[in-house]
Amino acid sequence: AQGGNAYDAAIAVGFALAVVLPRAGNIGGGGFMVIYDEDSNDTYAIDYREKAPAASFRDMYLDENGEFDILKSTFGFNAIGIPGTVHGFWSVHQKFGSLPWADLIQPSIVLAERGFIMSDYMADTLNKYSEKMSYYDETRNIFLRNYPNLKKSRLIQNDLAKTLKRIQKDGVQGFYSGETASLIAKDMKENGGLITKKDLKNYRPIWRETLRGNFNEHEIVTMGPPSSGGVHIIQMLNILENYDLAKMGHNSPTYTALLTESMKYAYADRSKYLGDPEFFDVPVQSLISKEYAKNIYKKIKLNLITPSEKILPGSELEHESIDTTHFSVADKNGNIVSNTYTLNSGFGSGVVIDGTGILMNNEMDDFVSAPGVPNQFGLIGGEANKIEPFKRPLSSMTPTIILKEGKPIYATGSPGGSRIITTVLQFLLNTLVFKMEISDATVVPRIHHQWKPDVLMLEKGFDVQHASKIESLGQKIYFSGPGTALESIEIKNGLFYGFGDTRRPDSKAKGL
Repeated sequence: AQGGNAYDAAIAVGFALAVVLPRAGNIGGGGFMVIYDEDSNDTYAIDYREKAPAASFRDMYLDENGEFDILKSTFGFNAIGIPGTVHGFWSVHQKFGSLPWADLIQPSIVLAERGFIMSDYMADTLNKYSEKMSYYDETRNIFLRNYPNLKKSRLIQNDLAKTLKRIQKDGVQGFYSGETASLIAKDMKENGGLITKKDLKNYRPIWRETLRGNFNEHEIVTMGPPSSGGVHIIQMLNILENYDLAKMGHNSPTYTALLTESMKYAYADRSKYLGDPEFFDVPVQSLISKEYAKNIYKKIKLNLITPSEKILPGSELEHESIDTTHFSVADKNGNIVSNTYTLNSGFGSGVVIDGTGILMNNEMDDFVSAPGVPNQFGLIGGEANKIEPFKRPLSSMTPTIILKEGKPIYATGSPGGSRIITTVLQFLLNTLVFKMEISDATVVPRIHHQWKPDVLMLEKGFDVQHASKIESLGQKIYFSGPGTALESIEIKNGLFYGFGDTRRPDSKAKGL
């Protein structure tokens, strides 16, 4: 509306969400952004994922008996990775921004200073997390002032406004050095945390090559490692393009069982081969090759279920957080931004840094604390994703843009922990194979299998007769509530169509 471009809007949205969506929107976390730039007719990807502090070490979450302590990796000061969001947005602005940086931060400052009336959904979520959010005084005093009567109350975040003003004035230095960095380092030291001033000063995002694959006549442009999403989206599409999916019928037992098998193979590979490419030689090109997919295709038999134990060994944990957030932005010039960022689980570590208003991530749990031990999302990992200083943890975030004849036709992504990858996959199949409008492609029931546990999650609303048929094939199933929320844009005939997933009350599309 002010004449800015998609990059300006994405940055403004990203900072505003740090104020109005504290469970996931953030400046105390990190994420990934995939870009199509019309001027250069090229795609870009920036990795502003959190990093492990210098003092971190492989076995830091094991107790004296060598057992994994999930509370240490998910709650409190030791669970926090070095945040990347501010540096990531700054780098995007330096490269592509058009409006002054200060103008992009101003709306978030106003929202923090004046406050806003909590939606019923936000109030309910804070009440649900009240035990976590009341442990630390600073967190409780900001978010639970009116507990338990949070509905229709005004959330004012004065310390966060001051932090945002420093970022507005000093850019990236307003977070990674000076007063903000000092406050973070001081609170960390006093509470046994690991992040230091030097950790903050040395943090840098990385511009990476976009990961590209082809599915029929479409080009998939997505995020590579340390995101696992892009690799496995392309891997699964490569497997599935060997079948006449449209003929099977959408969400039919045969189609669903086939998707399930492809998901098992992908998530099994995720556990073994995916990690930060700066620390581990991830075999990306092998995993996304058509030949590799052909080998998996030959192992899959329609209407036959392969137990996960026969693909790779592992252990189980049924738990999943859904609190990441995604937004897609397009402008009249043809620029597209697909961005997913997170604090990891809902409200991150539960820590607000004293005097800053910054709610910090618990991203260290996305590392593997011990081979074969699942994290809070039930995901298994190995050597590739072990904890090492300055390493970025593996992620499921999957910001994605689809091109046809070299031009973008879709931008999409979703929150949802380990379910993000399969959610984006199904959106692509719904639009590219079954030719659904983006609204229908979003609202139809979704499925999810992540190899371990060997259980197929079916969203409530999935055809119960089809579910019974799948179960009769030998696949254990259960019905789950909504855990994801696609935020997508379609570009068709020079027009933009946006759709926010109805699974979440605060999800929406907006045009100017």
